[in-house]
Amino acid sequence: MTNLSGANLHNGAAVGPQGEGRESPSRFPKYSVYKNSGVEWLGEVPEHWAVHPLKRAIERIESGTSVNAADFPAEPGSLGVLKTSCVYTGKFDWAENKTVDHEDLSRVSCPLRKDTLIVSRMNTPDLVGATGLVTEAPNGIFLPDRLWQVYFLVNHSPEFLFYFTKSREYREQVKMACSGTSASMQNLGQDDFRGLLFAEPPKHEQTQIARFLDHETARIDALIEEQQRLIELLKEKRQAVISHAVTKGLAPMVPMKDSGVEWLGEVPSHWDVLNFNLLVYIAEGQVNPKLQPYSDMLLIAPNHVESATGRLLYLETAEEQGADSGKYLCQEGDVVYSKIRPALRKVCVASKACLCSADMYPMRGHSGLENQYLFWFILSEPFSAFALLESDRVAMPKINRESLGGLKLARPPAEEQRNIATFLNKETQRIDALIDEALSGVSLLNERRSVLISAAVTGKIDVRGWQPPASAKAPEHTTQMTA
Repeated sequence: MTNLSGANLHNGAAVGPQGEGRESPSRFPKYSVYKNSGVEWLGEVPEHWAVHPLKRAIERIESGTSVNAADFPAEPGSLGVLKTSCVYTGKFDWAENKTVDHEDLSRVSCPLRKDTLIVSRMNTPDLVGATGLVTEAPNGIFLPDRLWQVYFLVNHSPEFLFYFTKSREYREQVKMACSGTSASMQNLGQDDFRGLLFAEPPKHEQTQIARFLDHETARIDALIEEQQRLIELLKEKRQAVISHAVTKGLAPMVPMKDSGVEWLGEVPSHWDVLNFNLLVYIAEGQVNPKLQPYSDMLLIAPNHVESATGRLLYLETAEEQGADSGKYLCQEGDVVYSKIRPALRKVCVASKACLCSADMYPMRGHSGLENQYLFWFILSEPFSAFALLESDRVAMPKINRESLGGLKLARPPAEEQRNIATFLNKETQRIDALIDEALSGVSLLNERRSVLISAAVTGKIDVRGWQPPASAKAPEHTTQMTA
């Protein structure tokens, strides 16, 4: 097992106050002379810059066509239409496309072109206006009607304008332009898009700013990726610690025996291996959540539970949720497990008497089985493997009472169960603290990335004299991030 101590969180990544990082805008010089931009939210800009609407930089905007397409991507030689998800992730991905149905081949329009900007004109509030810069445009890829392809005039840098669409100034204008539209799906009008204001330096300066941001954001992105790898390792370790404790115990040299269950493997020889239904009671009978006292009770549903951790994300009463169908009544200390989509591993312990969704099972141990141990066993890899195998046998992935009843469960002595639960509470809290620290590091790096881009494209820093360090490798082109 890899040793994942707190020190690994930093490993070169500037994620703490002591390491402000080379990407901090304060380390770059400012322009010598500024002027009032005339735009309150933009403030001052360098004296020789202009402030224009985007239409001054745009040659034309093309829009694709709505066509019928299969869910699988186009093979070489066939036609594909881009998914709006092509601008959702860190890079514009032309492979995010669907194969056009044969009867719609004649209806495709707007072929993908290099050095254009792809814009998501209709999407959820956080993704409307998302963009991607096309650096590779294979033949046979076309746009749908929810994407635009923006061509820029030759005296403007597509790379610079792409970075402008990553700035806070762009996002705030898009938000204002879409205000008043649907809260769930918003539409960015083409006239509104053309009217968005940007600070415009001369073309050679645009190119230098884009070159600078390519290098600096690539470096920050590498640190973010490093933190994300660490988070995945910590999650894997958390899962491994749980699985080992509930199937092998805490004593390193204890004699083992074959459990007789392939997915459970060997267990300590003094543990019992019994059917789930002999050790666990699953509550039956539902109550009406619209009646007192049930309407005032907390109601736990799968969406309230964090996947694979057992943590409750937030709490609501049955009345606050507008619950109107039958719910199960849970006792304090019950283990509440979501039978739907068991791969998500949604389970928690009721801290007091409450209700739970009909999509969940309230469980309580008996005949020598402790609830806290049951909770950790359900979070383990062996239990999840069993639940997934069973759930694959039905159309909607779920595990039923009968399948659970036949599950083999390893039962240690009661004191050992309590020791395992205490150990796992402490150890997972330690790992979770490291995960939270790494997530904070990612958040901080993303914030610095955003601040740096805004500072560069609005002229708050002067990078005209910037050159990459001699030791630095030329970064891959990274100007394909989503808004």
